[in-house]
Amino acid sequence: MTRKRWAVAACVTFVFALVAIGAGCGGTRSGGDNAAATGGMSSAGKGAATTRAKVVKFAECMRRNGVSAFPDPDATGALTIDAVANGSSVDTNSASFEHALSRCKDLEPPGFTGHQRTPQEQKAALEFAQCVRDNGVRDFPDPSVSQPLVDTNRVPSANKPGGMTILNAAMHRCGQYAAAAGVRGSK
Repeated sequence: MTRKRWAVAACVTFVFALVAIGAGCGGTRSGGDNAAATGGMSSAGKGAATTRAKVVKFAECMRRNGVSAFPDPDATGALTIDAVANGSSVDTNSASFEHALSRCKDLEPPGFTGHQRTPQEQKAALEFAQCVRDNGVRDFPDPSVSQPLVDTNRVPSANKPGGMTILNAAMHRCGQYAAAAGVRGSK
């Protein structure tokens, strides 16, 4: 694995850990039970399987509409535009991505494109960015209200040897700000 791919994988692991912890705390959103697809699972298990199945359909639609490298969700069904941008070769700013996203809008999972932070969350996001800079990542940018809190494509030092290690350590030290910025599961 190349150093850059390892760095991106490490950051995605951190982001997925935050999402997974948040998903564990937030309960399961069910789009309906599908007994044939889920066997004898509990209703929570059925809801998770149904949610994942819906997100898989979205991923398949994105691939059918020109984004061949679009990933499937993880086992919990979690998939966000941040994870796609930072964890795959998909260019989320490309015309083909925008085209596919418009074609698959009816299948898009809730929260896929994120949300605009509230003023309180944005204040915490700026505190998070400053904390990360204070902890060794001097080129960590301030996110706008609609940008992801962490985008390794905007942190040049993350692509240098040891850069992701420093970034991950700083993000862990600053987790309380991430939680206040609306990233569920971080503390």
